[in-house]
Amino acid sequence: MQIPASVSTYCATLCQDLHAYPVIAETFRACYPNALVSTTEVLPDGTTFVFTGDIAAMWLRDSTAQLHPYLPLAAADPQLRDLFRGLIRRQAAYISIDPYANAFKRTPAPTFPFQDTPTPDPWVWERKFELDSLCHPISLLYEYWQTTGDATIFDATVLAMLERIIQTLLVEHDHAGRSLYTFARADPVGPYDQLPNDGRGMPHRSCGLLWSGFRPSDDVCALNYNIPANMLAVVALGRASTLLARFYPESPLRHDADHLRSGVDAAIQRYGIYEHTQFGPLYAYEVDGAGKVLLMDDANVPSLLAIPYFGYRRADDPVYQNTRRFILGQANPYYAHGRFARGIGSPHTPTGYVWPIALAMQGLTSLDLVEVEALVQMLSATTAGTHLMHESFHPDDPAQFTRPWFAWANSLFGELILKLH
Repeated sequence: MQIPASVSTYCATLCQDLHAYPVIAETFRACYPNALVSTTEVLPDGTTFVFTGDIAAMWLRDSTAQLHPYLPLAAADPQLRDLFRGLIRRQAAYISIDPYANAFKRTPAPTFPFQDTPTPDPWVWERKFELDSLCHPISLLYEYWQTTGDATIFDATVLAMLERIIQTLLVEHDHAGRSLYTFARADPVGPYDQLPNDGRGMPHRSCGLLWSGFRPSDDVCALNYNIPANMLAVVALGRASTLLARFYPESPLRHDADHLRSGVDAAIQRYGIYEHTQFGPLYAYEVDGAGKVLLMDDANVPSLLAIPYFGYRRADDPVYQNTRRFILGQANPYYAHGRFARGIGSPHTPTGYVWPIALAMQGLTSLDLVEVEALVQMLSATTAGTHLMHESFHPDDPAQFTRPWFAWANSLFGELILKLH
């Protein structure tokens, strides 16, 4: 689509301010508008379709994150407001079709990229239940309202979306007792592409946390209570409660949202904190509610690194700081370092690769300006001459990378520059 004038003007102004740092300025000039230029379509029905890049499907999570850097400009730009309203409408439509799907098609089609059971709806690209997928649309809706003051978006369609999300979370609060969700793939790409135990997931004990089949990386959960996703759910449920009280006071679901939020938050404090002998109390990445704990972090957001970014805790919170020291070092099995970069990677990509998303998130959650500046330099210097972010790259040879077209990473780099500016 054509770049809105407010985005072009802001980009040019900031690049002028960065004239002393030409590589950073050129990288920002390429990354900041990238999601609009290359992955955003306004469809004939007025809704907004935002595909992820080299995969022609729209993720609920990624689409929210890709357009997030433009939200501050939407208050004064009617074109951007229409764009966000269109995205909210399309997310609401998708959730009404299947709240368990993580990614959707532009138009319905009877063919699917995978052989999954049960067979998804024709609108669905992939039906991996990722808890965070239901949280990002709430955050988008709330932040849009907070930024623009536009209350006209709150109609029956949005109420139906909020109700469908909360009802699904109530079911997944007692997955073993209430959920009918299963996922099986006949041709899994690898061990992270399939739910074990006949598509039901790993054994777990109900403990007040919300169940998730897959991580934000689209990889299967090793233990099905993903702590960062539960933290994001606490934030999203609080926002949903605020919106329901303000715009839909007759809806009984506000009480369900409040009850879920307080219960999940309490369960995080009880089951999600691990007493580490070296780092002190820190947040686990996944747990099973029965004593098993997975200590790591993944580059995809929500992550433990991103806790202050999505608003669960402040960056100076002591348990977060302990967690940060753990995951930004060799104790985290997915932390990698090399000649040109060091940072968090993911089992989703080759061993030892670093993710620009994680580097940008490290900067966005840092309290140290020197650290932020170093991360900006690192990201700008590891694009393999493209001035665009990639999914991941080899820290000793940035020319070895995965996914040359990955708009989410470009958007996060843009946000990082906005913070530094």
